[in-house]
Amino acid sequence: MTVVFSPLHPTFAAVVAPIDLRQAHDPAILESLQRGMAQYGVLVFRDQRFTNEEQMAFAQRFDGELHARTSTAVLVKNRHGNEALSDVSNVGADGQILPGEDRRRIGALANRLWHTDASFVTPPGRFSMLSARVVPEVAADTEFCDTRAAYAALDEATRATLAPLRVHHSIAYSREVLGFVFSAEEREKLKGAEQPLIRRIARDPRPALYLASHAQAVVGMPLAEGRLLLRDLMEHATQPQFVYRHQWQAHDFVIWDNRTTMHRATPFDDRKYRRELVRTTTLDIEQALP
Repeated sequence: MTVVFSPLHPTFAAVVAPIDLRQAHDPAILESLQRGMAQYGVLVFRDQRFTNEEQMAFAQRFDGELHARTSTAVLVKNRHGNEALSDVSNVGADGQILPGEDRRRIGALANRLWHTDASFVTPPGRFSMLSARVVPEVAADTEFCDTRAAYAALDEATRATLAPLRVHHSIAYSREVLGFVFSAEEREKLKGAEQPLIRRIARDPRPALYLASHAQAVVGMPLAEGRLLLRDLMEHATQPQFVYRHQWQAHDFVIWDNRTTMHRATPFDDRKYRRELVRTTTLDIEQALP
């Protein structure tokens, strides 16, 4: 079987067909998808009717070890019973839509900030894979930006300045900016991690800005100066020419590379309309290329 990649944006993102990822075991097919990820950074698959177990099995088959250190684990027990299944939903364990004051809902509002998944741990996240189980009857889209194209648009002097820099990422920081309050014990579990500001991947060496709302400080730079730099780079990277907006359909499955993209949720009335999505994220650790 040959899969076809149809671009969704001038610089990145593609829809892939025909394929049922639950049945994707052939190493040649998986290799083709890996090459597609390196080229496009975001891949969209329609009508992928995963169970939780099937989604985890595909994620591991495709890209190895799963990330299981989520921020929500600090707040509440995972309703799926496995921290590798991130619950990107607005419903609780009882199946009801979360009330407006629920801490899980308030914490999840930070998903509307531009971010990369698991940049706040070591190793960080590599591929995120989001399965749309229930979508609302109103627009509840996700936007992605191409941080390789954003890097390429910088002038040469700026690129040289950024090359050696490292940044401390903290998921507590991105939520506290919005007024979310963590206890001392919760903050201790969310210390964060340092990451390079510029990333390259083995399959495609085009440099990318590695940014996120979790980016708290530039190492070795005065705090105010570093935050201004990060703010300016975020504004640059999220200009309209670098952005693809995904309009979710039920059973969509979207994979993105956290090293070469950022993403954010767009708002909808989450106290009225149900949305249930399940995310798996792989760890950015060395693996043998097929």
